[in-house]
Amino acid sequence: MGNILKCFTGGDKDNGDDDYYPYYRPTSRPRPRYEHGLQAGDDEPAASSSQPLDFTFTGEDDDDDHGDHHYPDYGVVHQSGRTDQPAAASRPHHDVASLLQDLLYFECTSLVPEALGQHVTSSKKAQVKWYRNILEAYKNTRPPLKTPEEAAQLIATALSRIQRADLEGVLSFYNLPIPFPLPPSGSASSLPEGVQFVLNTLPIHNKCIGDGDGFSAYVDTADPRESANVPLEVHEMVIARTEARTHRDYQKADALQRSLHEAGFRVITISGEEILAKKYRIRMRGVDAPELKMANGKESKNALVKLIGGKRVTIYVYGQDQFGRYVGDIYCDDVFIQEQMLKSGHVWHFKIYDKRPEFAQWEREARAARRGLWASENPEKPWDWRREQRSANVQVY
Repeated sequence: MGNILKCFTGGDKDNGDDDYYPYYRPTSRPRPRYEHGLQAGDDEPAASSSQPLDFTFTGEDDDDDHGDHHYPDYGVVHQSGRTDQPAAASRPHHDVASLLQDLLYFECTSLVPEALGQHVTSSKKAQVKWYRNILEAYKNTRPPLKTPEEAAQLIATALSRIQRADLEGVLSFYNLPIPFPLPPSGSASSLPEGVQFVLNTLPIHNKCIGDGDGFSAYVDTADPRESANVPLEVHEMVIARTEARTHRDYQKADALQRSLHEAGFRVITISGEEILAKKYRIRMRGVDAPELKMANGKESKNALVKLIGGKRVTIYVYGQDQFGRYVGDIYCDDVFIQEQMLKSGHVWHFKIYDKRPEFAQWEREARAARRGLWASENPEKPWDWRREQRSANVQVY
């Protein structure tokens, strides 16, 4: 690929630029074919996605291209250097092929396309993270991408947490269609009625799930909504903690981690990367789960753990309750969590606070099927149980 791609430095390492990331500039872009996990003549994709990408490409071009846009048939060129005749499968759309070419080059070099910066506003460092996410999503894709619509959906899913303008910029860069609907953004004009903002969380730890309707979530402070609201003293504690760990002063580092936690933040390690995250206490909107000390309380919590434990969730926040918890609708893997909890009979519809008719319908379905807590003839209502506890001067939420 030496005659196709030309590397250059996109920043100056010597000028103290912490955001240094090199770019590559394609000197010309033939219309290659990449096939994930296929050797020439294979009919089925490779079984394992743990191996490096095995791309093949051919340089044949459309009959209606002319002049400088025509490229001779290079045959099938493998990363090992072996060359075969072109595979029989039809060549994917040019835009999909361009994306796959860039993913191949990124896996080999960690370089991102220079021209992408003309379509997005985020930093080069952020762009590297995007391509890492897209590459990981692509490796797990079966069967391989063929259409622009499939490629667009892959990108939209892999980059669901970035700003919508940047997501549209990436799609525009590859001339890919914009999927409808796009993953939700945090802009007020795009939110459902009553939603104040959207949280896109880091994976929810099982221990952070308190019961069947509440949990603690952490959000990366690199998120545009969070980054401007991190107090200076928090940044200073993070720096001091890093220095303490560098000098193996783990007692001081642990003390600083506790101070961060008291301030509502935490340094979390994900895939070897340390992330400063902000803590949010979440209350699921419109449902009420049995308390842990009640009958079915543990079962309700376990049901929620199965749905969101270890996974990232999207939270549409409507406000805060009297206990300072953020009240919202929860989505995980495109699943509406309140719906699943109601249909499985692990929560009640909290009618006094939420009048949505679909919630009442989902509860009726669970009652009729005697699922979960509805296996009992007359399950105790959690709000009645809490009232009795408060009457006995027991603090409950």
